[in-house]
Amino acid sequence: MLDILVPDFRVIAPELILIVTAFVIIFWELITRTARHGMSIFLGAAGTLVALAVTASLAQKTISTFGDALVLDPFASFFKMIFLVGLLLTIAISTRYMVDEGTKDHSEYYGLLILAVVGMMVLATGRELITIFLGLELMSMSLYVLAGLFKTDVRSNEAALKYFVLGSFATCFMLFGMSYIYGIAGTTHLRQIGRAIAENPALLADKGLILGMFTLLVGFAFKISAVPFHQWTPDVYEGAPTSVTAFMSAGPKAAAFAAMIRVLMEALPLMKTDWELLFTVVAVLTMTVGNLVALAQESVKRMLAYSSIAHVGYILIAFVASVGGHADRALSAILFYLLAYTFMNTGAFAILIFLRREGISGEKLDDFAGLSRRSPIGALAMLIFLFSLAGIPPTAGFAAKLSVFYAAVQGGYYALVVIGVINSAVAAYYYLRVVVVMYMQEPATEGGYAGTSPLLWAGIALALAGTIVLGVLPGGVLEAARLSVISLL
Repeated sequence: MLDILVPDFRVIAPELILIVTAFVIIFWELITRTARHGMSIFLGAAGTLVALAVTASLAQKTISTFGDALVLDPFASFFKMIFLVGLLLTIAISTRYMVDEGTKDHSEYYGLLILAVVGMMVLATGRELITIFLGLELMSMSLYVLAGLFKTDVRSNEAALKYFVLGSFATCFMLFGMSYIYGIAGTTHLRQIGRAIAENPALLADKGLILGMFTLLVGFAFKISAVPFHQWTPDVYEGAPTSVTAFMSAGPKAAAFAAMIRVLMEALPLMKTDWELLFTVVAVLTMTVGNLVALAQESVKRMLAYSSIAHVGYILIAFVASVGGHADRALSAILFYLLAYTFMNTGAFAILIFLRREGISGEKLDDFAGLSRRSPIGALAMLIFLFSLAGIPPTAGFAAKLSVFYAAVQGGYYALVVIGVINSAVAAYYYLRVVVVMYMQEPATEGGYAGTSPLLWAGIALALAGTIVLGVLPGGVLEAARLSVISLL
């Protein structure tokens, strides 16, 4: 009781910093009504860096507060750093793009990005079903608005509407599952749910509990774009502003995985045989459907959308592997993969924004024709990001896939590894097709070099550094990820 009345604010210190930053930006824009948003960009970046520093300083702490509804542990801290890195990258690559698209009409942009990250952080720290739901809704509501940010763009409006309708439908599934779990366990606290099931093993055969688990996972499957709940992803990614798509493709997925790991490991670990089979089927479908449909795409933006679906399938292999033994290795592979994906996928979308600044859309495959001659540095950066997404060494994507496959081999899931490797080979085709167009085709029209945008190039450079360093020296981060998940097991 005292914990609720006198909370430990260290648990939510980064969230509080971001909330203050978001409201300062919103009030600044409201008071000044300026068409120039340099101050908002500065405030957003500064607040993110301060929150990142505070998160790093608390990374080894384990503190719970608000009646143990929120917990700060190494697991939550690792995910918070993923979210903040993604936010910093998004702010950097957004600046020029929003100016070109008429930023005077979108002053709420940076505030919404920050509030979405606050929701992600609540998802990572939540140890109680209602808290997790609140974090999910704060994140989702911000993303619905961001997807439809360009109010005069039909595609943006369509993306927001589809995302909102399907997202609301998935939320209903999630709440339905939570209500069943609460009704059977008598509590919404994750560890108490796990304790109730352990003390009454007969609950494992309870159809209501199995239904609750299944419908809860359906809601999470929507958020991570797992097949067959992926239909919204390509349309929303294509219609949303490119900088928003870059943000959505990494952070929200990582947040949903964070919440799903905590729920399964703390509340439902004794039901692992039930969700092992479910994740095995979903992993195979997600990898295969994502890669096969990506082969047919002429839009690079849409291809990256289906690619993101396929990457979810690889990550789900590690979820399955966590059942067969060495759960710490399997779960740490998930954390490492999500960090690596944040760098390489955000970087790839940054190149699309870079191309758009040359007077072309940057979304079609033909837009990349002859890029190596028009902008050798831009082409080289895209080459590295694509190699990483394909899992070619020595990039972060290779280290991430290797860690996932190694965890699956340790667990004895050889068939899943074979399917994953085959899917990686299929994916290499559509990634390398972009490389061929960049280096071996003449540009359709003669275009000049892109104008200078220091923040955009800073974002690309940061993404490149993360992609290369995690590929060359993955050991330290993998060990940090392993240590961060031990508290859940």
